[in-house]
Amino acid sequence: MKFPYGIADFHKIICEGYYYADRTDRIRTLENLGDQILFLRPRRFGKTAWLTTLENYYDLARAGEFEALFGMLAIGRDPTARRNRYFVLRWDFSMVDASGSLAEIRQALHDHINGQVKAFFLRYRAQLGDADLSVDALGLRADNGLVALRSAVSAARAQGHDLYLLIDEYDNFANELMQGRRADYDALVSGEGLLKTVFKAVKSLASGAGIDRVFITGVSPVVLADISSGYNVAKDISLDARFVDLCGFTEAEVASVLEQLAGEQARDPDWSARMLATMRAWYNGYRFGYEPGPGLYNPTLALYFFEALAATGQPPREMLDSNLAMDRNRIDFVARQPHGAEVIGAALDPEHPPVIASLAHRFGVEDMRRAPRDAPFLGSLLYFLGALTLKDQTPFGELVLGIPNLVIRKLYVERFRDGLFPDYPARESLRVAAKALYTKGDLAPLIAVLEANHLRVFDNRDDRWSNELTVKTVFLVALFADIFYVMDSETAIDRGHADLSLIVREEMRRFALLDHLLEFKYLNLKDIGLTAQTLRAQSREALVSLPAVAASLDAAEAQLARHSQGLERAYGERLRLHTHAVVALGFERLVWRSVPAAMAAAGPA
Repeated sequence: MKFPYGIADFHKIICEGYYYADRTDRIRTLENLGDQILFLRPRRFGKTAWLTTLENYYDLARAGEFEALFGMLAIGRDPTARRNRYFVLRWDFSMVDASGSLAEIRQALHDHINGQVKAFFLRYRAQLGDADLSVDALGLRADNGLVALRSAVSAARAQGHDLYLLIDEYDNFANELMQGRRADYDALVSGEGLLKTVFKAVKSLASGAGIDRVFITGVSPVVLADISSGYNVAKDISLDARFVDLCGFTEAEVASVLEQLAGEQARDPDWSARMLATMRAWYNGYRFGYEPGPGLYNPTLALYFFEALAATGQPPREMLDSNLAMDRNRIDFVARQPHGAEVIGAALDPEHPPVIASLAHRFGVEDMRRAPRDAPFLGSLLYFLGALTLKDQTPFGELVLGIPNLVIRKLYVERFRDGLFPDYPARESLRVAAKALYTKGDLAPLIAVLEANHLRVFDNRDDRWSNELTVKTVFLVALFADIFYVMDSETAIDRGHADLSLIVREEMRRFALLDHLLEFKYLNLKDIGLTAQTLRAQSREALVSLPAVAASLDAAEAQLARHSQGLERAYGERLRLHTHAVVALGFERLVWRSVPAAMAAAGPA
């Protein structure tokens, strides 16, 4: 099998025999839905591949290739009357450089539009007859790309055709400005700002003046909301149940690919099921729309995984494709907004996840800045970014949001890690301490590092963090090692939930790594009846013997014994499980009991 990792060109994918997940059956529905469509999905979720599918389907210059390109696909067996009927113009606003001054950004946008119009005329030279392709005739004015746009529309109409405009990543460069250069962002989207002016021109030309259809992709509705009346005519299909899987892979598609790879590589009968379980934990879980249902796999990450399997027979060592690592910046942006840190914290709290009444469809930057604590804007933005997804609904119909998978959890963990362990010495001491746990089951070095440097920073946290969630978060951040482990908090085990599990990745079991299961309890100083100063002076042995502490350790061990049996049933002899009951005494001290693999499986006497 050939996998189009990093390839979003439909023509290349089909002609060169790459894997393609067919969604062309939606084209007819899209045509009947409206003339101007907006479709939002997270970065690198297959939007460009879909846009180039539309480009090849409607492009009149591709009419002679229709059977070769679409004959084996759903739409090829029952095409619509609009196939190969349009001159197609495509913009890609991710190509607009947002790193310069405001004047340079404006010029970059003009240059992109002019460049695409010039390519349009060169591409359709045969269809446009004797059209004059000089700079003046094309309307290529360096300071006004909209003149060139009108020239392209006029040329198409002169041949008896309208134009289909495709706009990819409409909010890309504006989002870059939004995160750090608010004044420049406002200058582009407000009043007579250039981006607003561009969309006003599209709106005008699409009102019977030569642009018949518009399809726009992007990440969130924020920029369109700030453009406001500049472009308020698009039908947003992002949450429409008919298009929830327009981009992304279903589990059935992923399983089918793995079965085919297993056959090609003569793998054992259980191989594809193990690979599917790995992919499900790391890449699945995206749900678009209002109804919980089967999750979707991020297609870029799935192709990244498939390509590694095809090349080496093993999953990639780094489960997060580096091209997606920059999404951390989007989470950081949300955290900087009023109440943003609370939303980010709630995302890591399975007991009190973010809950919103409904997804917000139109909200701008000011809406987020001025919103009250219970407003849905920040949760909605994280949803559109792919950093949260729909997990459930409350009995009152509210939407319960959660982190979709381990790849996204890693982005949250890295943000907390930067705050907890900001410099190299801290991270190096943490690395050495964590290694002792990974390979020997020794928790003492990690406890020493956390007590000495990091635990007390939580003393001044919000009350919602002053419990065992805080301790779980600290350990999750300190121990997160996705190269070696499948790590999760609140791991579901036989209808119960373990606080934190570190299960060795299948391909890493050849190394000297142990599996770990941790359960946490929290006692405040009143529960113990000691002051912080007294706690710091006591030996750990004395603390363990305190009645409240001993009872908490016993309770944690009992839970671990039940969870251990569930893991043993799931993993069998492959599991080398150590369990750890940990009790936090305020944010001053940590005490624990660890049980090695054989005893953990047997449970308490």
